[in-house]
Amino acid sequence: MIHFFEKGQGQPIVLIHGFCEISEMWRDFAEELSSDFRVICPDLPGFGKSPISSDQTTLEDVAVQLEEWLEENQISQPIVIGHSLGGYVALALLELMGSNLKAVGLFHSTAFPDDQEKKEMRDRTVIFLMKNGVDKFVTSFVPPLFAEARREELKTQIDLAVEQAKESTLEGLIAFTRAMRDRKDRLEVLKHFSGPKLLIAGTLDGAVKIESSRAQKDAFTDYFELEETGHMGMVERKVETLEIVRNFCVKVTIPES
Repeated sequence: MIHFFEKGQGQPIVLIHGFCEISEMWRDFAEELSSDFRVICPDLPGFGKSPISSDQTTLEDVAVQLEEWLEENQISQPIVIGHSLGGYVALALLELMGSNLKAVGLFHSTAFPDDQEKKEMRDRTVIFLMKNGVDKFVTSFVPPLFAEARREELKTQIDLAVEQAKESTLEGLIAFTRAMRDRKDRLEVLKHFSGPKLLIAGTLDGAVKIESSRAQKDAFTDYFELEETGHMGMVERKVETLEIVRNFCVKVTIPES
C-alpha cells in the first residue's frame, strides 16, 4: 500500500522523495504548486507511512507498484519529478510507462548507475545499518547532504530533515541501498523519451557530482545548475527551485506555440 497526500486540481504532478526522506518534505512545494496543478506526494515503500515487507526490492519492483498506484488513483499522464533516489525511481517508472508519462524531472539525481566506488560505499552502508540501526545512521547521513557553508544557517531545516528521516524503516533503508547499488544505466531510456525532461543539479552536491550532471545534460530539454548548492536544492534554494519546477510544469501543460 502506497501512502500519499495530494492537493489541488488539474494536470497531475507526482513528487517522489529521496533516500532517508518522506513525502512530507514536499509539503511547501505542494502548497505552492496546488494553485495550478494537482500535486501528489507518495511515501515510497519503507518510508513514512508506506509499509515494506522485506529488505529486498528493486527499482523495477517499485515502478510496478507505483504504476498500479497511479491507476488506482486515476492519476493519468503525470509529470513525475524525483529527488535523488526519487529520480532513480522516476526513471524506472519512465522505462515502464514511457509516453504514459507527460514529463519527467530529476532533482539532484542521475541516469547513470553507481560506479564501483559508490557500490562499495552502499555495501558499507548496509553493514552500518544492520549494526547501528536507523536513528544513528540518519543522524550522521542527513546533515552532509547540505552545503557545508550553510549548515549553521539552515540548522532548523536540517533538524527537521533528520526527524523526517527517522520515519524510515530499517528494512526500507537496507532494501533501497541495495536497489540503488544494483540499478542499471538508464541514459538511453531518458534519451528515447520524447517528452520534456528536467534536471536540477547543485555545483557542491556531494552525492551526485556536478561532473556527472554535466555529462548527461544533453539528454535533458531543461537543465539548471544551482551555484553553491549541495544535494538539497529544494531546501537550500527553495524559492529558486520552486520557480524552476513551476515554470517547467507550466511549459509542459501549455506548450509554446
